[in-house]
Amino acid sequence: MPDLTLIILSAGNSTRFGTCVKKQWLRVGDDPLWKFVADRFTSNIDFSDVIITASSLEISYMRKHCNFTIVEGGESRQESLTNALNLVKTSHVLVTDVARACIPLDMIHRVINSFKEADIIVPYLGVYDSVVYENETIDRDKIKLIQTPQLSKSSVLKQALRQKEIFTDDSSAVKSIGGSVFYVDGSTKAKKITKYDDLEELECLNKPKSSTFIGTGFDVHQFCEGKKMYLGGVEINSKFGFLAHSDGDVVIHALIDAILGAIGAGDIGELFPDNDDRYKNLDSKVMLKDVVKFIKNVGYEIVNVDITIMAETPRLSNYKEKMRKVIASILIVNEIKVNIKATTTEKLGFIGREEGVAVEAVASLNYFNWKRI
Repeated sequence: MPDLTLIILSAGNSTRFGTCVKKQWLRVGDDPLWKFVADRFTSNIDFSDVIITASSLEISYMRKHCNFTIVEGGESRQESLTNALNLVKTSHVLVTDVARACIPLDMIHRVINSFKEADIIVPYLGVYDSVVYENETIDRDKIKLIQTPQLSKSSVLKQALRQKEIFTDDSSAVKSIGGSVFYVDGSTKAKKITKYDDLEELECLNKPKSSTFIGTGFDVHQFCEGKKMYLGGVEINSKFGFLAHSDGDVVIHALIDAILGAIGAGDIGELFPDNDDRYKNLDSKVMLKDVVKFIKNVGYEIVNVDITIMAETPRLSNYKEKMRKVIASILIVNEIKVNIKATTTEKLGFIGREEGVAVEAVASLNYFNWKRI
């Protein structure tokens, strides 16, 4: 076996998949698909390094799940692969797509054991039906359906990808510079997940665990003059606003922390740092929409939220229902799943002195259940 690095390409947008969840973040038990694939490979084969490409928006969260090398991907498969190859130090590299989740072990070994045969080793499927191309029947014995993983000499693949031409797989790039190719039998079980319906054909994928994840958030802002007050996405009739980098919507800020906390994704300051001018005076509803998109992309659904607003002033009884409707619409849940409470501190503390407002939020989330009954 050669000195070998594994690269798993997992930075795509899943535009053809057909759900708000990216396929690389579908849960298999407790594991996201990209980790499930990495564990399948590494449990049977000794790699010098495992490099996984990730979207720039998800790279930090992905790193929280594992000790693999995570590198930012690019706009295309080829750009992502190039970024990963820059970190490869071994003589050979095995490249696979996260969408091929159920590759049989014997197929992987066929590829690796043939490393001396050529610059790149490629698994393929033959075609057994008649094939017509531009109204002409062609020889089906000359047709190969190319699969991954593909094993390359690292130096050759790096050289091949320096070209400006875009290639759909590694072997096409290697062939374009005169590199040698050796084909081995692939497997029908190594089906690629492209659309949602493809999941029904992959027997190795167990359904997500029916776990519930709870997160809490707490935030405080003091009053200041010269700003409008927003709470729960609703403008409040008040002579004060909040001292904050954004619009200071303390309800939404606490809720964001609760949602991020439930999935172990840090806090609002990591996503929207208060020293970044892009977020100065930003409408907090925009932040919440971004967070909802993120948690859905990485495989979660919001179950319900419960929010407690602690304020001596302003009085909020006439605003709670409006807040509930606004928040429910952003979270994409029924209004009954959003509960908002308002209370005072009986004149105690900074809240009692009418210096500011505090909010506590609780959110519960589940994994997106992709497994059809």
